[in-house]
Amino acid sequence: MLSPHEFATLMLLRDAPDPLSLDRADLEVLLERQLVTLEQLASGQQRPLVTDHGQLFLKAAARMLNDK
Repeated sequence: MLSPHEFATLMLLRDAPDPLSLDRADLEVLLERQLVTLEQLASGQQRPLVTDHGQLFLKAAARMLNDK
């Protein structure tokens, strides 16, 4: 189960085109759970992206909230 802060980080990654200030601990949890991956940019930097599994997780959470 994700903490509220980790869940919010996942939502921010999905919605923000260029997330700049992410909590590294939250990002590590999302990487471990394969909800996020790191894309290697030509500049040498890495950009976090929500995986298909992460997208499914967010859709399932949205369905649960809508069913209440």
